[in-house]
Formats: sequence, C-alpha cells, structure tokens
Amino acid sequence: MKAEQKQHFHLVSRKRKASPPSPTSKSSNKRSSTAGTTSVFNLMLFGAKGDGISDDTQAVTKAWDAACRAKRSATLLVPRARSLMIRSITFEGPCKNDLVFQVNGTIVAPAPDRPTKWSAGESKKEWLVFKTIRRMTMQGSGVIDGKGAKWWNLPCKNVNPWKGSHCDSPTAIRFATNSKLTLQGLRIKNSPKFHIFSDHSDGIHVELLSIVAPAESPNTDGIHFMGSLGRDKSHDCVSHIRVSDSIIKYSDNGVRIETWQGGSGSVSRVTFDNIRMDTVQNPIIINQYNRLREKCHNQTSALMISDVMYKNIIGTYETSRPPMRLACSDSLPCPNITLLIVKLVRSNRGNRKIKKILEPFCWKAYGSFQSFTTPPPYCLLKGHPGKSVLGFIGLLEPQEPKIIGFTSSAVATNYPPTIGLLVLRESLFDQF
Repeated sequence: MKAEQKQHFHLVSRKRKASPPSPTSKSSNKRSSTAGTTSVFNLMLFGAKGDGISDDTQAVTKAWDAACRAKRSATLLVPRARSLMIRSITFEGPCKNDLVFQVNGTIVAPAPDRPTKWSAGESKKEWLVFKTIRRMTMQGSGVIDGKGAKWWNLPCKNVNPWKGSHCDSPTAIRFATNSKLTLQGLRIKNSPKFHIFSDHSDGIHVELLSIVAPAESPNTDGIHFMGSLGRDKSHDCVSHIRVSDSIIKYSDNGVRIETWQGGSGSVSRVTFDNIRMDTVQNPIIINQYNRLREKCHNQTSALMISDVMYKNIIGTYETSRPPMRLACSDSLPCPNITLLIVKLVRSNRGNRKIKKILEPFCWKAYGSFQSFTTPPPYCLLKGHPGKSVLGFIGLLEPQEPKIIGFTSSAVATNYPPTIGLLVLRESLFDQF
C-alpha cells in the first residue's frame, strides 16, 4: 500500500514576462563564481559538453553536489546556446541553502534507437527527479525536451488500451517529498509519459510554462497531481488546490479529477478558475471509476471528492463526448460541486458527422450552477447527500492539513497534445 499522500496545489497564470536575467560569472577559470551573495555553478565548468549528443550526466551530478553543499545561496546554470543530454537522474537534498536551477539553454533526454537500449541502471519510470529539497526555483527561458517519440511508438501503446500490456515510460519531471519549489518560464515538451508529476510535496508553485506534445502521444499528461488516486487500494489525500489563468488546446481532457475504486482518502477544496479551452474532448471531468480493464468488479471503497468549484471556464469542445462528466461513487457521492460562469460550446474543428450534441452527465454529484451556465448541468443533484456521507467528510478533514502548493501559470498545450492542463492521464487531464 502506498504511503498516505496529502497535497495542496495552486495554479496561477499571468501575462508572460521575460525570465529573470541569468547570473553572470566573474571568473571562468574556476567551477563556481559569485554574483552578489549567490554562488554560480556553470555546468560547462564541470565538464559538460553541451552539444546535445555527449552524455553530460556526470558533469551535472558533480555540479549539483557542489551547489547543494554551498554555504551560500547557489545557482546551477545551463547557459544559452548549450544543449545538455542527461540520463535518468535524481537531484537529491536536503541542501544547505536556497537553490536556483537556471535553464537558459536546453536539457534533452537520451534518444536511443529503441527505449530498451536505455542502460540497465536507468529508471524507465522517471527522468529528472527532485527529491527532499526545500526552497528551490527552476526557471529560465530554455527548453526541457523529453524526446518521447520512440516511447510513444512502443507496440504495447499502439493497441486497444484495454488489451495493451503495461509500458514503463519515464515521467519528464517528478517532484517527490519536496517543500517550497517554484517552476517557471520554461518550455517543456515531448515527455515519454507525464510532463510534470508531484507527490508528497508541499508548496509547489508552477507558472508561465508552456507544455507541448503531439495529439497522438499517449498518456503525456501535462501537470499531474490529481490522477490515479487510490490505485492499488492506496490512501491518498489532496486538498487546497487552485488552478487558474491557464490555456488548454486540442487536448483529450481539460480539468480532470481521477480516482480508482478500492482506495481511500479524500480530494477537497479544489478550484479551477479562469481557464480557456480550445477544442478539448473532455473539458470538465470527475471520474471515480478509473480502471485498467474494460470490465471490472464494482467496489464500495472510494476516495471522497468534495468542495470542487469550476469558475470562469470558457471555450470549445468536440461533440463526441459530454462537455461535463461528473461520475461520482455510489457509496461516497460528491457534495458541494459549484459551477460559476462556465460556457462551453461546440468547436468548429469538431467531427461534423456527429449531429447529436450530448448533454452533461452526472452520477451521484451534488451541487449548484448559475442559470447562464452553458450547457446547463440539470443532472446535478440539489442539496446534500445523506448525513452519513457528510459525517465521513468530517472524519477525513485533518486537524492541521499538510498543504502542498502547486502554482502554475499559462500552462498551455498549443500543439495538439494528448493532454490538456493539469491532472492528465491520457491527455493532460483521462489522460487529468
């Protein structure tokens, strides 16, 4: 059983601005230099080739270790016009002081002829892992390229998803057991699997990102923190999440909360605000029936989902599926779902052969919506579920909840991605 997972995320977007100027070195004949009160560790001075082909993993490891041990605040620098090829790596703390990982150039994953050619010591589940770190900022005007095409074309991913065997493919960036991390300004693209995944972390802030993957790339979630909860009967708790000012384009899914039957825990106090959608297949989803097989036994144990608000969500959707799908558990219905200023209309890019426009779908979902919500989710149940369910919610509320903050701004998928914005499983949100 997985350890209990408690998370609080907050996504915020602002107008894109230039990244902070990169630190400048005062000396080029030593591995670190000073800029004010900060030590700068230029990766090129640790032996990195920066040609995008040579393996720079060892140089990056040395530079990270030196920066992590620095007695003052440190900046790890990937210079402009340099491309560092890095194999699967874990950047591990705790470090002595605050860190800045300044990516002005490019970081690329290895791209072997076949994924099976990754060396035996490399993780096929994660690429860049940040673990047990407190107070770090990863920023810049550069690119993180997962080189995922070979992974997407594995035979087990080109079959019916219910029949295909499990494929290990690395997530591009994972934040694990961290606190007070910021990720901003970067362009992250073509991950073999999820682009960003966070678990057991507190105070994660993500903003001004561009996340891009082709429409046909499988399971390339954008930012994943509320997907696959409760899997393998795990106990997961996610709360105080805010996602705002973001754009989702050509995605399988928009904003999605996904849980597995058989698990336990809760998802609560989640707000999606000021989100624009362009030709998204599944704009708004709550799915408490996720599964690996097409047919599976119904289970009564489930995570409780409550207090979810959708506000200022405007855009277009493809008409092959309902624009809103709120499928909650029979045993633990979803109370307090609110829709304010939600307007979703048929996309001109949609499949014109589909003439019937599907209405919103609800199951055991309780809440309210404003009269001008389009299309109106009349299926949403009024009032609250039984007292036993409301009492269960109280039991789930920790006295001092651990808040895991995730802030993201302008998370855009503007090149047909398989996913949309947040918790995305197959596409930035089935696939949220």
